[in-house]
Amino acid sequence: MTGNDKTDILLHERLLAHIRLIYPAVSAAGLADRLLQAFWPDGTKPAAARTADPASLSAADSVLITYGNTIVDRQNPPLVLLNDFLQRHVGDAITSVHILPFFPYTSDDGFAVVDYYKINSTLGDWHHIGRIAEDYRLMADLVLNHISSSHAWMVQFRQGQDPGAGYICTASPEDDLSQVVRPRSAELLNEVETSTGIRHVWCTFSHDQVDVDFSNPDVLVEYVRILRFLIDKGVRTVRLDAVAFIWKQAGTSCIHLPEVHEIVRLMRTLCDHCEHEITLITETNVPNQENLTYFGNRNEAHAIYNFSLPPLLLFALLSRSGDALNRWLMSMPPAQLGCAYLNFTASHDGIGLRPVEGLLSEVEKLQMIEAVTGFGGLLSMRKTGNGDDHPYEMNIALFDALKGTQDGPDEYQTERFICSQTVMMSLQGIPAFYIHSLLATPNDTDGVTRTSHNRSINRAQLDYGELEAALADPDNVRHQVFRRLLSLMRLRAQQPAFHPNAMQSVLQLGDSLFGVERISLDQSQTILAIASLTDVPQVLNTVSLDLPRGSRWRDLLGGQTWDDAPAEIVLSPYQCVWFSSPPI
Repeated sequence: MTGNDKTDILLHERLLAHIRLIYPAVSAAGLADRLLQAFWPDGTKPAAARTADPASLSAADSVLITYGNTIVDRQNPPLVLLNDFLQRHVGDAITSVHILPFFPYTSDDGFAVVDYYKINSTLGDWHHIGRIAEDYRLMADLVLNHISSSHAWMVQFRQGQDPGAGYICTASPEDDLSQVVRPRSAELLNEVETSTGIRHVWCTFSHDQVDVDFSNPDVLVEYVRILRFLIDKGVRTVRLDAVAFIWKQAGTSCIHLPEVHEIVRLMRTLCDHCEHEITLITETNVPNQENLTYFGNRNEAHAIYNFSLPPLLLFALLSRSGDALNRWLMSMPPAQLGCAYLNFTASHDGIGLRPVEGLLSEVEKLQMIEAVTGFGGLLSMRKTGNGDDHPYEMNIALFDALKGTQDGPDEYQTERFICSQTVMMSLQGIPAFYIHSLLATPNDTDGVTRTSHNRSINRAQLDYGELEAALADPDNVRHQVFRRLLSLMRLRAQQPAFHPNAMQSVLQLGDSLFGVERISLDQSQTILAIASLTDVPQVLNTVSLDLPRGSRWRDLLGGQTWDDAPAEIVLSPYQCVWFSSPPI
């Protein structure tokens, strides 16, 4: 038996095991063959299984998150401008680029997909996507849970035609849906007129985002086919959008059901046998312990979004106290070797409040909400099972969210913001930067007025000419923030102790200081990353750090080097230090 034969047999057996758990009443062998054909349509042989390996990760790993049309000039396709911005301004400071949904869509800025196989013509074409994928690891969304109400499958559903007639998730108003977890406040079921009468279509997010029915194995085959298509177009990191909601069962919460995890495992199995190195990232904006389950046993997501970090870090800087941030971080397990947390402080969505359930008190959440809304932020709600509306996320540009503290605005906005990004870069995992954070973009209140959507406050479009002028002006805050962050990113990439799996322990420095110790996998470097969380100078007692006597240390950020650290070091407001030994 050849190596390829063994690989084929092992892969087939693993697929059979997944299928039997997801679809016990379906012919597992037949469905396995269809999935293999969908993922290897040209007859290419599966590669030997790839396992999670720390060597596949690096301290240089980093992600830029952006819409395809964040940068515009009314002359060139936005994807061309994005590539130009990356080549001329970002360069090698970033290794991966996450282009948010670039398909034709009808709402939610791309997340109501009309056609997974086409590029939104206002952005450019597949050639432009390919150009970016030549120089950066390309990350894209597989929007699993729902399609646009204008998608061909939905048109077929209304007309009673296959295959769409069997692809849409429906329910009866008489079903027990009281426990369903929702991220929105719109009605869950939407009445739709079809050729066979009124049907009630399941809409987890909005009535223009119609949920597909994964209980039909044909739907799974369709999405595996889409997954392979994206890979063939150069995508190497796949974000499984809203994956937690894809399996429905009346009488349950309809989130994180066992079938969801098994489908993620099945996709992981296929990707681990792909001829390309594919990374799966789950997007699950849920309480922390629920989010952690998507690592599985190193057999689900390669990476998960660290959703609790943005609100906890924001709260620490607004309240001048790192207590909640410290307690959470001490409770966090290290990511399994070869897997990673995706650390971020802002994204195209708001700053979620569900991920701090059980981590912040209701009073603390209210204090944070009041501070954020005081800086021009907005609040989005979700509907709970009893019909009540609860705060779901804060909508604000992160740069403006940090223009002050709970006491109001002050003069430390830029330093506070740089501190937030430096802390994020210090933590175990892969740092991800939303383009509007990288560019210090303020609240886009005009965008909210234009669209009537709260999330538009952090989704501004930038004129490329104006952006380049700002980046060329040393007195412009965009220039200052952008240059400082790129410098930090390049410095970080050179430190073995910032490998995504490098050991991390939380330093006990009191409420006003935050710090972690990072030790490289080969123990060749130790970094003490410490930040002041306040607007007044802080005294760092180095004796409490228990630094080895006689060892040489260097602050990578400030440049100071010493053999024996002084007993005390005074940190300026929001100052960060990276003490490295040896002083690389």
